[in-house]
Amino acid sequence: MEITFSLEDIDEAAKQILAHPIKKTVLFHAAMGVGKTTLIKAIARRLGVKDMISSPTFSLVNEYETESGDILYHFDLYRINTESEAYDMGLDEYFYSGNLCLIEWPEKTPNLIPMDHTTITIKQLRDGKRHLTLK
Repeated sequence: MEITFSLEDIDEAAKQILAHPIKKTVLFHAAMGVGKTTLIKAIARRLGVKDMISSPTFSLVNEYETESGDILYHFDLYRINTESEAYDMGLDEYFYSGNLCLIEWPEKTPNLIPMDHTTITIKQLRDGKRHLTLK
């Protein structure tokens, strides 16, 4: 699936993503500042998360409960220095928990990521819009 959207339309982009079959582990690839966290916030809102949704840059992971009572984990692995650091923190246990895991900067832990995952790649276009590819 491919879509192009403006940040003003990010809720609609989240709706389209959730209408598509996705795996429990979703990897978000994009340059810094392109909108990974903003899109994850929109997805969480669409899933009925009522809590204040924030970037887990310093905590590495935030946990939310969806409207249906499911758990959603939001990871920002930007500050991870080594894969062994992530393993020592038990991140793999989250990834294999069966709960929805939305992961920013997954390239920091390539060997810990489940083989069965969905990949979302976001690129910023010249006009400021975003082009998203979901695989």
